[in-house]
Amino acid sequence: MPESSVTKDDAPENPIRFGTTAFGAGQPLLFILGPCVIESEDLIRQVSERLAEIGRQLKVAIVFKSSFDKANRTSVHSFRGPGLEKGLAILERVKQATGLPVTTDIHEASQAEPAAAACDIVQIPAFLARQTDLVHAAAAATARHGRVINVKKPQFIAPEDARHIVSKCLEAGNRKILLTERGTTFGYGRLVNDMRSIPVMQRLGTPVVFDASHSVQLPGGASTGGQREMIPYLARAGVACGSDAVFCETHPEPDRALSDGPNMLPLSEIPRFIEQLIRLRSLVNEFQSGK
Repeated sequence: MPESSVTKDDAPENPIRFGTTAFGAGQPLLFILGPCVIESEDLIRQVSERLAEIGRQLKVAIVFKSSFDKANRTSVHSFRGPGLEKGLAILERVKQATGLPVTTDIHEASQAEPAAAACDIVQIPAFLARQTDLVHAAAAATARHGRVINVKKPQFIAPEDARHIVSKCLEAGNRKILLTERGTTFGYGRLVNDMRSIPVMQRLGTPVVFDASHSVQLPGGASTGGQREMIPYLARAGVACGSDAVFCETHPEPDRALSDGPNMLPLSEIPRFIEQLIRLRSLVNEFQSGK
């Protein structure tokens, strides 16, 4: 959709509202948290119940995240998850048991409809964000169900070029659009965060998520590595630069996780992580309001 043709009625919704949650411009920080992949229903129950408890205690909005299939694993022999049908059923039970909204990522256009029926937010991975059929299918399905689409900015595009992603979502009929900053390729095996990406993408009209987990990845080699200890630093920087939500994967024992362990915070560290970031968000909102 040409930028000149975007009107108030077909521009992205901001703040975004779903259920009792509102996030985006001027709103409290949203947190998207959970294990990288659905390892077992017992693990998912344990983590989601603890996150729901943390959300109540700290009075913050939390969306539970876990993947039913990690289709982009480095090795063909790596654990991928329970698959679409079983994974979505587990996420639906999480939602019913805890009251938390849920999100997962999809990799094929055929997965868009069942994922949108089950999840409050449907996520498009960064590597797939330029696949027009996938983005269009996800945006159309989430629009039909009143859901949100979250598209991760690819590591290989400029933040201003995310306007094409926004246009595809709008053309498919969904104004509830999130864009996520998750690092930019810097040579081999390194990602860097250009924090200018956050305000640049916000100018496209959408709330912006900062992905603190995948920003610390060290791609390449026999398996993807990461610098877990850098997650709090980058998350604080992202919130200070105005991100509307923080994405962070977490696990009770990250070093024993079946996927992306080096990039997940221990579940025990999440309360302090959240407390620090909501204090920063309050200050940022004060700055932006001109008070």
